[in-house]
Amino acid sequence: MPLNIPILLTWLRVAMIPLVVGVFYLPEAWVPMHAKNLTAAVFFIIAAVTDWLDGFLARRWNQTSSFGAFLDPVADKLMVTAALLSLLALGRVTDLIALVIIGREITISALREWMAQIGASKSVAVNFLGKLKTTFQMIAIPLLLFNGPLSGGIDASVLGTWMIYLAAVLTLWSMVYYMKLAWPQIRERSALVGEAHTQK
Repeated sequence: MPLNIPILLTWLRVAMIPLVVGVFYLPEAWVPMHAKNLTAAVFFIIAAVTDWLDGFLARRWNQTSSFGAFLDPVADKLMVTAALLSLLALGRVTDLIALVIIGREITISALREWMAQIGASKSVAVNFLGKLKTTFQMIAIPLLLFNGPLSGGIDASVLGTWMIYLAAVLTLWSMVYYMKLAWPQIRERSALVGEAHTQK
């Protein structure tokens, strides 16, 4: 396993997952709720920054690797999933929103793995729509974790709720887009399997 600064930053993101989730399990006698919200939001923002930084450094220092390419999206999905489950437990997102976002990540990850196995991974490479979806998620989640007033009288929970709804719409849109790109391969493989069964 290669070990360099970009990969260490990715591992740091994984290590921060229990910090984001665990802070809410601390007794309120130790840490009041508003402090828990702020701490979780700050941890998530730090993790989101490492997501951008590890990719930037890997490209700048020419330290890209197949292991890093595997670990980076896994760390992202674990972080988003853990945060969404915490927000669901806190009643700050609905079960439908959590299901849409987490379900999409599982579906597209499985699709990309299958496409890689047949040598067509470039067909479902990350595009602008997927990056836009991720951007909305990475802004909405810390807002919902913070769950308090921002400067200018803006309510973080209201703004975060609207943004997570937009993220869910983009999530479904991007899933349909990727499935559409993969559909010719899916149809071709299904036809080949059908022919093989017919010949038997």
